[in-house]
Amino acid sequence: MTLQWTAVALFLYVEIGVVLILCLPFVSATRWQSIFQLRIWNKMARFWNKFFLAMIIILIVLFLDAVREVRKYSGAGNSKDANLHPNMFDNLHMKLFRAQRNLYISGFSLFLWLVLRRVITLINQLATESSTTAFLQTKAENDNQTAKKYMEDNELLKQTLMDGKGEKATAQGNELLRSEMEKLRGELKGSEEALKKSQSEMKAMKKQSEGLTKEYDRLLKEHQNLQESGDKKDD
Repeated sequence: MTLQWTAVALFLYVEIGVVLILCLPFVSATRWQSIFQLRIWNKMARFWNKFFLAMIIILIVLFLDAVREVRKYSGAGNSKDANLHPNMFDNLHMKLFRAQRNLYISGFSLFLWLVLRRVITLINQLATESSTTAFLQTKAENDNQTAKKYMEDNELLKQTLMDGKGEKATAQGNELLRSEMEKLRGELKGSEEALKKSQSEMKAMKKQSEGLTKEYDRLLKEHQNLQESGDKKDD
């Protein structure tokens, strides 16, 4: 294996390790977001997009070169000439195997590089939505407790007005209580709507993450099937 393909293979192994670490179930998205917000990552953020695009270009070039090599050594003319010379056939078969190996390495490196970027983005979005949901839930609970307290105070005030100050005072007290109740109900309804919206966004993020996992599993199965078919063809 040449130096460039050795580097691509090591890059692929690193990608697999990072993706597996990011998928660990006992590390929460909030913890990953706090890790991503360290100073060292903030300093590297300015160069991240350039490095990401540069790696995509390099991997695409290597992938196209591997495709060219596979087509070159799997041509019908080369196979016919190789049948006349057994040593040439073995040499051609070895080069075809190397070209197919390089094709798989570069293709999966490119695929996992895109998956890694998407996984990190989804983790950050999920952590943001989780923190927002927790904040809205706390706010909704506090609003509910405040509303219950106001309702109890209003009931007590209403009872006091009815017992001691006559019909006029009672009517004024009731009107005041109605206005306060309407105001509290409006605030409570707004908090509940915000909480429902945050929960729906969080569910959408979870569905998107599950879809990405299913797509990765499907592509992995297709790769295994292609590899098995390639092995059968070589035999």
